[in-house]
Amino acid sequence: MVKVSAIIPVYNAEKYIEQCIGSLLQQTLGEIEIICVDDGSSDNSVEIINDFCKKDSRISLVRQKNSYAGVARNTGLKYAKGKYVVFLDADDFFAPDMLLSMYEKAESD
Repeated sequence: MVKVSAIIPVYNAEKYIEQCIGSLLQQTLGEIEIICVDDGSSDNSVEIINDFCKKDSRISLVRQKNSYAGVARNTGLKYAKGKYVVFLDADDFFAPDMLLSMYEKAESD
């Protein structure tokens, strides 16, 4: 069961996307999915994400024409299977226990 879906709108984020996805893969909560929504990138973002997809089945890539981050977030919601959803931007990264802490707090409250 997927506990948390992490949705990342991606637009020309090749400088940051590895650190962003890497921080999610290091989470102490393992029951997550990572949905990257490419918003029409013209750099190597898609190739970087595809490399991650090949290594970890919890990562998926959805592509759309450039429609901006809000639309990309809504697109990601269509694919989310988690009990909870978290959004982060492609240049964000999380401490290793962030999703577990958030999940436990949501469950207790």
